[in-house]
Amino acid sequence: MSCDVKLKPRKPKKNIQPNTDNNVSEEKKTMSSTMVRREMPEFEMDAFDSKTGHYTTVSSKDYEGKWVAICFYPADFTFVCPTEIAAMNAKYDEFQAMGVEILPVSVDSKFSHKRFVETEPVLAGLKLTMGADTTQQVSRDFGVLIEEEGVALRGRFLFNPSGICVAQEVQADSVGRNVNEFLRQIEAWQYATETGEVCPAGWRPGKKTLPVNTDAEKMTGRVGDYITIEEILS
Repeated sequence: MSCDVKLKPRKPKKNIQPNTDNNVSEEKKTMSSTMVRREMPEFEMDAFDSKTGHYTTVSSKDYEGKWVAICFYPADFTFVCPTEIAAMNAKYDEFQAMGVEILPVSVDSKFSHKRFVETEPVLAGLKLTMGADTTQQVSRDFGVLIEEEGVALRGRFLFNPSGICVAQEVQADSVGRNVNEFLRQIEAWQYATETGEVCPAGWRPGKKTLPVNTDAEKMTGRVGDYITIEEILS
């Protein structure tokens, strides 16, 4: 696969499976385990707007033409989850300056979200709207629902303004995610999208990029002529 930042959405494959009841073939969509390079699943659900203190609804249409991070977490009134939400909230102004919307989502109700925000000290001053996936369908469509437990994994998905997922991170319950690393990745994705260049490991603003849009042929098999391991790790 080339390092092309002009992403095109991948489409689900279709398997034709026989219907044994009426002997008619049926189409069944099969999806890979990753959301990357797929279009955002359509959704609409109840939500709690922590900034206003009011109940509302959110939908995928709200984020058309925007950078957005959909951040699933297992449950309200747990232990790691509020620390992740609080960390994102602490960086709220930075996300806004980058034009990035943040939507935390769990399978809890909007009423649970409200109580959670009101009683958990680390969530004091929360500005985020929290999605209430009470039907579990949104978590299922994003591939993070643990069916037998009825809760979502820690799944974070970054979508570009074209509605295509450019990055995801999914992990088990016990370890929280790093908001500073996420901000770094967003900066890299936005830069790559705007310039057509690609960002090496650990890239931050001001560091070298790789000019695949102009020097791809010269750079093939010779990346070390353009950047050193010391520069990568600096």
